[in-house]
Amino acid sequence: MRATVIHGARDIRLETVADPILSTGGDAIVRVVAACVCGSDLWSYRGIAPTEQPHRIGHEFIGVVEDVGADVERIRPGDFVIAPFYVCDNTCINCRNGVSTSCLNGGWWGQDDRFGGFADGGQGERVRVPLADGTLVAVPGPVTDDEIPGLLSLADVMGTGHHAAVSAGVRAGDTVVVVGDGAVGLCAVIAAKRLGASEIIAMSRNPQRQELAWEFGATHVVAERGDEGVMAVRQLTQGVGADRVLECVGTKESMDQALASARPGGRVGFVGVPAGGPELSVRDMFNRNVGVVGGVAPVRGYIEELLPDVRSGSIQPGKVFDLELPLSEVADAYAAMDERRATKVLLRPES
Repeated sequence: MRATVIHGARDIRLETVADPILSTGGDAIVRVVAACVCGSDLWSYRGIAPTEQPHRIGHEFIGVVEDVGADVERIRPGDFVIAPFYVCDNTCINCRNGVSTSCLNGGWWGQDDRFGGFADGGQGERVRVPLADGTLVAVPGPVTDDEIPGLLSLADVMGTGHHAAVSAGVRAGDTVVVVGDGAVGLCAVIAAKRLGASEIIAMSRNPQRQELAWEFGATHVVAERGDEGVMAVRQLTQGVGADRVLECVGTKESMDQALASARPGGRVGFVGVPAGGPELSVRDMFNRNVGVVGGVAPVRGYIEELLPDVRSGSIQPGKVFDLELPLSEVADAYAAMDERRATKVLLRPES
């Protein structure tokens, strides 16, 4: 089969690799219907996270189950499934505590699993899925083609934006600031609206992303950054700051922006993958009683909750995909996101 391999900074290739095989009893083989490029993939693409040797990449995909191991009970061949961006059994104590990203038996796509098998990267034609019963979520059929983008968003970005809102404690009537206008930030706008926020301030300088933020439920857009951005938020919040701030970037500047935008007693929910040395000003947090909660989003636990709203169209996170390319053009997909010509690229393996 063909799958994406990263060889180094800005060196993405689609290569012929070994077909996945069942090997541990609890696994499944999934034919990928759609995959995508994540903003966190760009850290490796840009060389910020060094690539020591060529390896498979990609962690968001949906598809159809082709085969399952002898020990798989819940997932069946023919099921249309959503795979979260990690592997989990969904039964260990950490999974039961709502932190399936810390599953005691879990792992990550593109790596060997804990049982001696290889979990293929998501940007390929097929994927061997360890712990299939825990990892995969079956979508009741039939699934129409126009549902594909929305369902794919549940593999990561919609659940991650939701995690930011849940971590910050967004509730009805809140004023919320969203720092970051990438796919996760835009989904965080959806999540804040869905949880009842009455005012949502999206921080964005990109006209196309601003339009999508408005469509998703933003009531204000702030283009300024730094002290000017904080001042603009204060002007919109009676001079005190927002009840909840959703940090969806992961840089020092974005975290500083988030902390300074929160009101005394407010809370920041952060889901941006840390890069560039973000630090917390504990003294400022102490003085203003500002809390910071979040981390890598346990999206497996959110898929069933969000799925009905995606399928009904009451939320439309699939609109964050503003470019679709065949898998054969995966290198162009990375370049488009790196150059901010696309918010998020959907990849379809050719049949």
